[in-house]
Amino acid sequence: MATTYNPAAQFQLKVWDVEFRRAPKRTLMARIYQPQGAGPFPTLLDVHGGAWHDKDRLANERMCDAAAKSGILVVAIDTTLSHEASYPASVQDVNYGVRWLKTKAREWNGDASQIGLLGSSSGGHVAELVAMRPRDPRYTAIPLPEAPNTDATVAYVATRSPISDTFARYQNAVNRKRDNMIKNNTTFFKPFETIHEANPQGILERREHAVLPPLLIMQGELDDNVLPEVQTKFAQTYRAAGGDVRLEIFAGSEHEWVAQPGPQTDRAHEMVKEFIAQQMTAARRAA
Repeated sequence: MATTYNPAAQFQLKVWDVEFRRAPKRTLMARIYQPQGAGPFPTLLDVHGGAWHDKDRLANERMCDAAAKSGILVVAIDTTLSHEASYPASVQDVNYGVRWLKTKAREWNGDASQIGLLGSSSGGHVAELVAMRPRDPRYTAIPLPEAPNTDATVAYVATRSPISDTFARYQNAVNRKRDNMIKNNTTFFKPFETIHEANPQGILERREHAVLPPLLIMQGELDDNVLPEVQTKFAQTYRAAGGDVRLEIFAGSEHEWVAQPGPQTDRAHEMVKEFIAQQMTAARRAA
């Protein structure tokens, strides 16, 4: 039986850090947000943003905390940064992270059968790639000896300001003469042509084989980093390819509006919980 979930519930949390994996440059860590209750709880892997080049597992702490308090086991992971290794290193981290979490969820009172992804900005980009290509050999390169047959398929993906069209975002940076944003792209995409290979919009337009789990996109109306019209085009293309996508525009909000408390941040927290509740209900009906 699929896990039940009430987004209005309130739980106390136990929060701690564990070693995620030993990457070539450093040890990557994971922060566990565990509801204190009977469980098992729905399970969510959080992927941080930072334009592929900075931030860590704490970047989305408010969202992780809000989701976990409603009765979700949330695990937020560090990923390899672009100055440590270029694409697809961080995508490999997250592909491995999904497989790893499937083996660890029960230990932390989570349900491994309906794991979802939560990603912000560049983390949303990586989450989309992992969800769309869960078995791609470019991304499955990190072995998981204790579960060699486990794959990285996920039940759903929730995103905030995801970079769903990598090349459009690069062109936007060039047009706006944003040198740091241009450098973030050229550092991550080496050789630069991989910006097309790793483009979710391009994957759909090229009609490559892709898995299309239910997708939530929360987009700021005033975002000049990831443009709303580009996000709208991606949602339309995802839907036309057969995927279920919900695009919500947040009025008066810029790229990182959830970094500050306020009504729109609260709305984003509630929207993620509502979206996950819908996925859990659908899973129970299908069981």
